[in-house]
Amino acid sequence: MTQRILHLGVGNFFRAHHAWYTQSCPGWRITGVSFRSPDIRDRLSAHGYNYALVIKDAAGTQINRITCMDRMLVVAENPGALLAEIADAAISVITLTVTEKGYHLGPDGTLDMSDRAIQDDLRGGALTPVGALARGLAMRRTPVTVLSCDNLPDNGRKLGQAVAAFADAASLTIPPDVAFPSCMVDRITPATTDDIRAEAQDPMAVPTEAFTEWVIEDEFAGPRPNWPGVQWVQDVAPHEMRKLRMLNGAHSYLAYAGTLRGHEFVHEAIADPVLRAGARGIMAEAATTLPTQVQKQAADYADALITRFENPNLNHRLRQIAMDGSQKLPIRILATMADRKGQASPALNAAVDAWLHFVQAEVSADRQLDDPMADALASACATDDPETALRVLIGAN
Repeated sequence: MTQRILHLGVGNFFRAHHAWYTQSCPGWRITGVSFRSPDIRDRLSAHGYNYALVIKDAAGTQINRITCMDRMLVVAENPGALLAEIADAAISVITLTVTEKGYHLGPDGTLDMSDRAIQDDLRGGALTPVGALARGLAMRRTPVTVLSCDNLPDNGRKLGQAVAAFADAASLTIPPDVAFPSCMVDRITPATTDDIRAEAQDPMAVPTEAFTEWVIEDEFAGPRPNWPGVQWVQDVAPHEMRKLRMLNGAHSYLAYAGTLRGHEFVHEAIADPVLRAGARGIMAEAATTLPTQVQKQAADYADALITRFENPNLNHRLRQIAMDGSQKLPIRILATMADRKGQASPALNAAVDAWLHFVQAEVSADRQLDDPMADALASACATDDPETALRVLIGAN
C-alpha cells in the first residue's frame, strides 16, 4: 500500500533533504505543492518528476536519482485541490519548507493577524500556507502529522499556534488528532547553476553537500516514514538552537561581511582570515548559550562547520544566504545576544553591524533588497540616523 506525503514548498532544499530521505522509504510517495508559479511543476513533470541530486564535497561528486515525487499541485491554478488534498485520508504526513517569511509571524512568534496576506486569505483571497492548513485540516476526519521543516526555533509549536489562530479568526475547528512536532534540518543547498545542470545532464538538477542531518520530535499522529539516519527525540529544541545559532548565525555573518569584503562564495569568505575569525567568534559566543546536552558538542561541531564552509566544490553564494535578513537576524543573532545580556559579544555585534552596512550599501547602490521588509528598510536608510532606524525594524535597538 502506498503511503503519501503532501509537501508545501518544492524548492531546492526540500529536493536535497526531505526528498532524499524519502527516496530510501519504499512505499512512500510525495505530492508537491507550489503556491504561485507553475514553473517548477511544469519543468519537473516534463521529466516524470525525477531529477538528479548532485552531492559535492572535497573528495568529489556523486549523483543520486530522486524519484519519490510523482505529482504537483499549483495553488494559484486550483486552490480547492490543495484543500481537498490536505483533507484526504490518503495523506499521512504534511510537511513544509516555505521559509521563515511563509509563516507570517510577528516579532513575538505568533501569527501576525494584521499581515496583508493573512487578511486577504481570511477575506477569501489567495491562500497562505497557514490559511490553507487551517481550512484543509478543518475538513479532515483522520489523524495527520504536520511537520515544519523550516529554520524557525520551536517550528512545530509555532506552526500549530498559527494554524489555530487562523482557524479561530475564520471560525474553523481543527480536529484534535493533528500533531505538530518540531524538527531541525541541516544540509547546505546552493542555488542550481548552468554548470550543475550540464554536469548532471539534467535541467532540474539540485546541488548539495554530503553532510545531512534531521532531528525530529517523536510525536506523530499516525504512520511515519522510516527515514534513514533521522534522530527521533523527545525535545528537538537543543539541537535546533545549536544549528540556528552556530551554523546559521555564522552563515549570516559571512553573507553580509563577506559580500562587503568582495567575496562571492562561502568557501572564499571562510578563507579570509578576518571573516574566519569572525565566524569562529560567532560560534564560540553562541556555544555559551546552548543547553548542557549539546554544549559539550559545540567545539567539535564548530570544527565540522568550518570544514563544511571550506568545501571547494560547493559554490554557495553569499547573496543567497543574505536574503530575508530582517527575518533571519532576530532568530540567528539577536536571540543569542539576548541570552548573553551583560556579557561582551563582539562577534555577534559585528554580525549586526555587517547587516546594517550591507543594507545601506545595497540601498545606496540602488539594488533591490531581497527581503520582505525591503520597502521599510529602504525608507530607514533615507532617515537622518539610518543605523538606529534599521535596528528598530529588527528589534536590535
